[in-house]
Amino acid sequence: MNQANQPASARGASAGGDLFPIRTVSELTGVNPITLRAWERRYGLIQPIRKASGHRLYSQEHIDLVNRIVGLVDRGMRIGQVKDALEEELTDSGRDASETEGTWRRYIDHMLASVIRFDEAALEETYAEALSLYPVTVVTDKLLTPLMRDLGRRWESERGSVAEEHFFGFYLRNKLGARFHHRSRVSDGPTLLLACLPGDRHEIGLLLFALAASDAGFRLVMLGADMPIAELPAAARKSGSDAIVLAGLVRPPDAVLKQELPALVAAAGVPVLLGGHASVVACDAVKQAGAEPLGSDIAAAVKRLREVLGRGGQGDG
Repeated sequence: MNQANQPASARGASAGGDLFPIRTVSELTGVNPITLRAWERRYGLIQPIRKASGHRLYSQEHIDLVNRIVGLVDRGMRIGQVKDALEEELTDSGRDASETEGTWRRYIDHMLASVIRFDEAALEETYAEALSLYPVTVVTDKLLTPLMRDLGRRWESERGSVAEEHFFGFYLRNKLGARFHHRSRVSDGPTLLLACLPGDRHEIGLLLFALAASDAGFRLVMLGADMPIAELPAAARKSGSDAIVLAGLVRPPDAVLKQELPALVAAAGVPVLLGGHASVVACDAVKQAGAEPLGSDIAAAVKRLREVLGRGGQGDG
């Protein structure tokens, strides 16, 4: 198999970024380590990085691949058929990959340039065009999420500004607000209390998760960025929330992981879950606090949320 047709597991091993032990991958995907090893050895589905000690390490791309495999199995595919299905998927997508990827890249570049110029009209034009051609779930996955990553890299490298983030966040809230309002009126699914961790002012990831959860039929109570954890139990009780979902971009301070989060779990009376990159880099600490890590894959996070609650909202299309 040549490089172009290799599964993502083989191509992404040296792509850089954080690497995680097998127990973390198991926590984030719900697939036990024995099964992960079998998928590697028996079926050749995953090719983790090996340390000199022989321990396996996995990238975010590996985690995404495991979630894709789980999705195929959940739809009734036998595990022995998955490798062929993944390769066929790559072959099919490769036929027009350059055109499709080029289209999404242009959308991303146009929206990024619009954010940098604070040009809301141009931002709206590109977003509206994408929505006229693709479902909102595809636009979120192919446009908004990659755009958020690009903006995040700008902010981390200090090439971007807080003003850019606030501009795009305000735009996104306005675009999603009407949708949330409509969905919450017609949904009879569980109610989620959504907030960013204290000190975390990057709420765009939370907004994208909220969009997916809303489309999945969940009711939402949005508290936004930099939320004091001590206030969440009362807010959950007053709103009748069935779960508290927190989001974070970076690893939370030890005071949050070892004191505030365990106290929240003890007082909340409902499941407490943490998503975003924070839940990946601090997965073990999140579990030790009694909360549930959701990872940074939005679709997988919504699926895991349904499993934790034991029921889930059903979208109306």
